[in-house]
Amino acid sequence: MIISSRTRTALVGLRSMLLFTVIVGVVYTGLMTGLGQLVLYHQANGSQLTVNGKVVGSTLIGQSFTDKGKYFQPRPSAAGDDGYDARSSGGSNMGPENPDLAKAIKERRSQVAAFNHVDADRVPADAVTASSSGLDPHISPEYADIQIARVAKARHLDKAVVRRIVDDNTTGRQLGFLGETKVNVVTLNAELDRQH
Repeated sequence: MIISSRTRTALVGLRSMLLFTVIVGVVYTGLMTGLGQLVLYHQANGSQLTVNGKVVGSTLIGQSFTDKGKYFQPRPSAAGDDGYDARSSGGSNMGPENPDLAKAIKERRSQVAAFNHVDADRVPADAVTASSSGLDPHISPEYADIQIARVAKARHLDKAVVRRIVDDNTTGRQLGFLGETKVNVVTLNAELDRQH
């Protein structure tokens, strides 16, 4: 039986597609999933944060905290209508010249300063601007610093105790030079709840 070149080409294409589907879709996926479970189990399973045996969030996803006096506050979020909506990750997409953004920053600066009983010029940029994802769980050490007195007072703790917990939840630059020093607000607040 003679097979036309067109049919032969179609059969070669079909075999190649099936072979690469198995290699890339099954073997590679299974290998990466297995390696993730063996080497990076915590990260591969969502970096879940547990307090008193209950999952309360992820160390990788920011969230708002309702009892604002007792908790360190995260950056503002533009993800979703109320912020911190993981289904609607994204920034405000307002440029630095946008008058609405300038107005929001000015209002936020005043609010953050009044809430933490500090001068407005001590309020860092990350306290008044959202991250590009709207879900960043990190703040700068400067933003954490202006919140220590408020949290310590609300929890009836010594400032030195709260500062130590902040320091325990502060990470430096990756590899010593990538990124910035940052404080994970989610793990910080969870640690405060665990201890006090």
